Amino acid sequence: MNDNPRDPEKDLLGIDDVSKLLNTPVATLRYWRHLGKGPKSFKVGRRIRYWRQDVLDWLDSEIKGDPHAA
Repeated sequence: MNDNPRDPEKDLLGIDDVSKLLNTPVATLRYWRHLGKGPKSFKVGRRIRYWRQDVLDWLDSEIKGDPHAA
């Protein structure tokens, strides 16, 4: 039994998925990552990945104008 509440089949996103979800160019996501801004991301091998909930949490903090947003 997997105790991890995150289901990689549904919740693990690539940079193209996040680009579509946020309606933001991939280049912008890469720039934000370079600056240490934007949704939390991590590398798996050579690929950038995002957890869907991290992206949604980041978006929610942006909407609310949270000064502590990532």
